[in-house]
Amino acid sequence: MLNDEQIKEKICLALDVETLDKAKELVDKLTPYVGTFKVGLQLYCMYGNEIIDYIKEKNGNFFLDVKLMDIPNTVKKASESIVSRGANFFNVHCLGGLEMMRQSVEGAKIASEKLGKKQPIILGVTMLTSISQEVLNDELEINKNVSNYVIHLAKLAKEAGLTGVVASPLEVENIKNACGKDFKVLCPGIRPKWSEKNDQKRIATPYDTVKKGADYLVIGRAVTSNENPVEAMKKIYDELREI
Repeated sequence: MLNDEQIKEKICLALDVETLDKAKELVDKLTPYVGTFKVGLQLYCMYGNEIIDYIKEKNGNFFLDVKLMDIPNTVKKASESIVSRGANFFNVHCLGGLEMMRQSVEGAKIASEKLGKKQPIILGVTMLTSISQEVLNDELEINKNVSNYVIHLAKLAKEAGLTGVVASPLEVENIKNACGKDFKVLCPGIRPKWSEKNDQKRIATPYDTVKKGADYLVIGRAVTSNENPVEAMKKIYDELREI
């Protein structure tokens, strides 16, 4: 059975909201329940430094979800900057290739040593949870089974020295089997039974995802769009306490 501290460590709240005030309100209300606040492209492009500073003022952890993908040297330098900014998590696209991912790790290491701080968790994005088998094959013309392709990318991320990967709940067990139990898996596409699916295809409940071995859960609209986000989060805690 998970205790509340173990549950909190697993919860990554996606601050994918329209305004800085809304993001701050969620941080204020949910800091007791959230291990890490995820700052994605929507919020970061408009209020990046402001929301990051606010999370840090509240002694919260933040995950800079910008999904780096560029030439290796550019990603190395960007990784140094992200670590210098104080990120506890950040991510890169596995599709950027082995050398790009290696350079991201190198950049993070350089910045961490310079600052005398612990290296952040670096995650590789395998396949976005909005990409179905049909999209992979027909639109992207990648003639692979989506689950098998995710495992291939996860192995590549491990070889590059990343901490883990971002992957759908459906691939967690296979990734752990292929890469080892210490290789971290963060899962978006988390939908409690009482919430809407929205635009994601490969989804699962919080309970089922943690039972499969996920280390972190990205919780988003099920909480952030709820009229009472604290009560919504408490319901998720109730579900996870049963594990």
